[in-house]
Amino acid sequence: MSPTGPVRLRVAPSPTGDPHVGTAYMALFNLAFVRQVGGQFVLRIEDTDRARYRDDSERQVYDMLTWLGLTWDEGPDRGGPYAPYRQSERLDHYRPYAERLLADGHAYLCWCTPERLAQMREAQQKAKQPTGYDRLCLGKTREQRAELPGFSDQAVVRMLIPDDAPLVFQDIIRGEVRAPRPDDQVILKADGFPTYHLAVVVDDHEMAITHVVRGEEWISSTPKHVLLHQWLGLPLPAYAHMPLLRNTDKSKISKRKNPAARLTWFREQGYLPEALRNFLALVGYSMPDGREVFSFAEMIESFDWHRVNTVGPVFDLDKLAWLNGHYVRALSVDDLAGRVTEHLVLSGVLPAEPTAAQRDLGRQATPLVQERMQLLSEAEGMLAFLFVADDDLQVADDAAASLREDAPAALDSSITALRGLDQWVAADIEAALRTALVEGLGLKPKVAFGPLRVGVTGRRISPPLFESMQILGRDSSLARLSALRHRLG
Repeated sequence: MSPTGPVRLRVAPSPTGDPHVGTAYMALFNLAFVRQVGGQFVLRIEDTDRARYRDDSERQVYDMLTWLGLTWDEGPDRGGPYAPYRQSERLDHYRPYAERLLADGHAYLCWCTPERLAQMREAQQKAKQPTGYDRLCLGKTREQRAELPGFSDQAVVRMLIPDDAPLVFQDIIRGEVRAPRPDDQVILKADGFPTYHLAVVVDDHEMAITHVVRGEEWISSTPKHVLLHQWLGLPLPAYAHMPLLRNTDKSKISKRKNPAARLTWFREQGYLPEALRNFLALVGYSMPDGREVFSFAEMIESFDWHRVNTVGPVFDLDKLAWLNGHYVRALSVDDLAGRVTEHLVLSGVLPAEPTAAQRDLGRQATPLVQERMQLLSEAEGMLAFLFVADDDLQVADDAAASLREDAPAALDSSITALRGLDQWVAADIEAALRTALVEGLGLKPKVAFGPLRVGVTGRRISPPLFESMQILGRDSSLARLSALRHRLG
């Protein structure tokens, strides 16, 4: 059956750790389509995996999707006409469906212990046979099965896959798709919690989901879902299976192998949400005119499932960094200064509530670094010197090692020249130092100004020196230069 009624899509992450970047990837495409057609977007929390459940993970899902600007219309935090939106709060919804399948002969009880199932799989693998449940429990009563080895008091419910199971289905992106024959899947666990396969079918039906957009790893499970819809007399949603995000070695991107699989990592590293949205769209979608830089609104306007690339896109962090740099340079100074300040708070350089003076320093310094950075995290190294007390400034090892034997003389001349300035502005600072060091001491500019850079910022490389000294102020600049001179003896 084809979906009818208002278009409704959903994303359904599991709160089992830091949100996966794939959650944002799927949410982006779901939302692009649903906003184009004026439908509804649902956030559902699939928390039936209690062994891996983590309390803070659900809040992280909300925070990160909100940070990315991928907002939902219904969900656990917002409510809606099909609440509840957490599977753990819907347990009474699933058992009636399982009981109906048992009554109709489409499912059966299984009492096999995990140890017996593991032995069965091991034997099948050694015999080079397809792995799958051997149906030992099929057709047996509890008493009959209890007389055999590997019996558990608590039964699970398994699907009874027929020989003529439908293995071909229509996919919005891929056209006709053939999937492998499924196993007799467990659909209700011994603890009363449903497995993904029963829960997703029931929830999608009861929440009136018309289109199921998910990763291609679920293609092999689709025949199970089609069967459950048929057996229960439920309308079949339209399916679209997105290509998986992949590492450069073509393996599936995972949190175990790649920190970029964690959605929180991108905020920690200083990526802009609009750049990450653009990138996630770009790896799986092509604009009609071939543009690589485009807004989410432009993606929505042009969205067409036929423009989704079915080849697994490589997660190229170099490309993302380039794209992020483009967005950084396109921001207004005030906008970027606010984001830099937020990131400095996140990284611990600034306190949770920066003072007005600290915010003003960040605003003044932002133009010095806007063209020099791709990630907000790069501002930590470039601007941290502005926010530490003069006595607390640490000189990096490589910066200290760069100082030459003529550094003390350069510092002495600089301090004398700077103390005589009437106005503390970058142009006057530069003029005084060039006169004292380049003309007076005969030093090349790079050699002359290196010790000053180290003294003022603690680093060998920094934002423009004279502008940095102007922002830092006369007293702090001179205090730091004097401290370095004292250190050198």
